[in-house]
Amino acid sequence: MKLDGLNIPGAESCWAAYREWGSGMPVLFLHGFMATHANWWPIMQRLGSDYRCIALDLLGFGQSSQPALRYDIAAEVEFVRGFVQALGLSSLVLVGHSFGGWVGAAYGVRYPLQGLVLLAPAGIRDDSFVGRYNHLRPLLWETPWVDRLLQAAIPLARWWHQEDRLAQILWLRGSLRQQPVARQFLLHRLRPEDAVDTVENQIHRIQAPTLVIAAEEDDTIPLWHCQTYAERIPEAQLKILPAASHAIPAFHAESVLPLIQEFLTSISTSISTTNAIKKTTARYQQQSQQPKGGLPLPSFSE
Repeated sequence: MKLDGLNIPGAESCWAAYREWGSGMPVLFLHGFMATHANWWPIMQRLGSDYRCIALDLLGFGQSSQPALRYDIAAEVEFVRGFVQALGLSSLVLVGHSFGGWVGAAYGVRYPLQGLVLLAPAGIRDDSFVGRYNHLRPLLWETPWVDRLLQAAIPLARWWHQEDRLAQILWLRGSLRQQPVARQFLLHRLRPEDAVDTVENQIHRIQAPTLVIAAEEDDTIPLWHCQTYAERIPEAQLKILPAASHAIPAFHAESVLPLIQEFLTSISTSISTTNAIKKTTARYQQQSQQPKGGLPLPSFSE
């Protein structure tokens, strides 16, 4: 599958990397933290026969631009907006996971959507998160000693059967050094008052039909975060994936796919019904404006 890209004009031109599959109603996928567009490929393969599936690398992630700026949700939303306009997507359904769900919800607050699917979405203020990831901060240190210590730990990890744990730490080290968004969020979001762009007080303004999907065994996003989304977005639905972890697109694609398909089908049906009504109404109005037919009146003259 070919990786596409386009330039998004603006104060600072940015490159948006994305992959596209299928045709039909456009569905835009936004990935989570420490991820890229590639996370959505298993789901896109199954939906591409009915929908135009587009997975985007968010600003600062993957192969999209990584400009030197202070990353926040507003910057990501405007990046997505520029991408949507550059592709000429007049209407679309947006699907976001975790951080991508946060961006998607903030987008839905500001811009119209045909539908919104939020998978274990971040973005709800939770002061218990403060300090939760402090143990990862040494992985950000720009010193070769960190890499040397990790390499030296490989024999010990094998001895204690902790190879998988060490491999995860090594992967995190590499990913955090490559992804400025994750790095900045770890460095600059350490206090409750730093949560300046959470969306719990704005999501009541989302007008699009919304499906919120929670993972039953999520150790990253608590269930009450998903419940807050479902309660505050008008007429939103909440579904819970049994025995699912936070990494829904990567590990639970088969479980979540029927829920997404059902939701997209309902959106497509609603759009078709609305379009049919508009066509019928327009035809009726056109006919009512035409002059009445009939025989000409006879002319009487003396």
